Amino acid sequence: MTPVAGYEGEIVAANMLEGNHRKPNYLAVPSVVFTVPPLAAVGLSEQSARAQGLKFRTNHQKTSGWYSSRRVGEECSGFKVLVEEGSGRIIGAHLLGHHAEEVINLFALAIRSGLTATDLTEMMFAYPTHTSDIGYMV
Repeated sequence: MTPVAGYEGEIVAANMLEGNHRKPNYLAVPSVVFTVPPLAAVGLSEQSARAQGLKFRTNHQKTSGWYSSRRVGEECSGFKVLVEEGSGRIIGAHLLGHHAEEVINLFALAIRSGLTATDLTEMMFAYPTHTSDIGYMV
């Protein structure tokens, strides 16, 4: 896939030249508010998941006491991750804190690829990084 900026244009061009056969996939498009600290989200909110009738558990915690936050002096950080009951699929993630703008991309990949909480806890990430905290979030 091409970068997002050309993604829709590429689909339009392909449909014009090769017939109307491609559709954009907007599943798991992350968004970031570039504040200090950054705030990021991807997937469903609790309200949206309930409206869709999904059964899920919500993991949430303030993480300013975690080593990854303490080592950079981050006093305001936390997460909320929605995990579908039964399948264990990640259906939403909301992050606040240092490197949230980067870590959210891994949650987007997990949602788009149908990865489960177990898949993420079994993944070995470089330590100590904010990404290595994912296993504790799910």
